[in-house]
Amino acid sequence: MSTLEIRDLQVSVKLPDGELKPILAGVDLTIKSGETHAIMGPNGSGKSTLAYSIAGHPKYEITGGSVTLDGQDVLALTVDERARAGLFLAMQYPVEVPGVSVANFLRTAKTAIDGEAPKLRTWAGELRGAMEKLQMDPAFAQRNVNEGFSGGEKKRHEIMQLELLKPKMAILDETDSGLDIDALRVVSEGVNRVRETGETGFLLITHYTRILRYIKPDFVHVFVGGKIVEEGGSELADELEVSGYEKFLAKA
Repeated sequence: MSTLEIRDLQVSVKLPDGELKPILAGVDLTIKSGETHAIMGPNGSGKSTLAYSIAGHPKYEITGGSVTLDGQDVLALTVDERARAGLFLAMQYPVEVPGVSVANFLRTAKTAIDGEAPKLRTWAGELRGAMEKLQMDPAFAQRNVNEGFSGGEKKRHEIMQLELLKPKMAILDETDSGLDIDALRVVSEGVNRVRETGETGFLLITHYTRILRYIKPDFVHVFVGGKIVEEGGSELADELEVSGYEKFLAKA
């Protein structure tokens, strides 16, 4: 059982003139293995800032609070150390990595996390099986990471990483963005396969409830003005679908 604890997290972004603009205004959140937490909120509320701050993006400056994974200070770790510790981020806009094949990228990542390279014969079977489940053409394994991929292909590749790397905590930043109905279903099924193991905790960031019809959250948090202003179960997402964020914006 792993636990990600976020306590009074305050984050600012550095503007071109050097001034710090506060984004997160004290976030408290605890995620345990097997739990799925959905964060919903309007544009500009700080949801993605939370995701990238946990992952270690240099654009964001931590000005207060703490983030720990199983008691270990996450904020003291480099980006790659956070990944090896068990943190995973599926980005809203996955980047291209020219010159690095999907197969090599995934095997290198798996080696870094496990401390030893997976056996080639076993790994080839795991990779092939993961691609089949996500309905990806096996030829993608030899293509450069995300280069020339469609939006849906990039998101499937992100979930393939999730299934193969088996992190302790997975942050999915608007994974439903840009997906058609079929791709959303396939991607959601991949996430649910990992959820069913009970070994990974999820922080699912989204604007809309459509992905929550496929991935049912245990907890829903409304994010406004850089902090959580309301919490509840999956029924809170249904309420947001009907009434939107207006009353929470007024309260904030």
